[in-house]
Amino acid sequence: GVNVLVHPECKHEVVAAADQVGSTEYIIKALEAAPAGSKWAIGTELNLVRRLAERFAPEGKEIVFLDKTVCFCSTMNRIDLPHLVWTLESLAEGRLVNRIEVDRETERFAKLALERMLALP
Repeated sequence: GVNVLVHPECKHEVVAAADQVGSTEYIIKALEAAPAGSKWAIGTELNLVRRLAERFAPEGKEIVFLDKTVCFCSTMNRIDLPHLVWTLESLAEGRLVNRIEVDRETERFAKLALERMLALP
């Protein structure tokens, strides 16, 4: 059968139905430890799934993207070298770019969510 492995940021229904749930690091380590010839449906960022499929193909591991209807995360795809350089150069010039401000309650819950995500295996 196919092993379903998803990131905890997937919809609750998907997480609840998955065989395994874990951080990006967990997903990578699970695939590294998986036996040759195993089959995986991965629920996380599409470009990562593509890279993992290429990386593990020589070992006979079949890795597919879980969602057939792909919706790219435009902000996630902006996390690349050119945007990082632009941000760092802006900071060096004393300009703060892409700052996001939220109310205290949202800040508290966002921090809690990040802490929980970082605590995952």
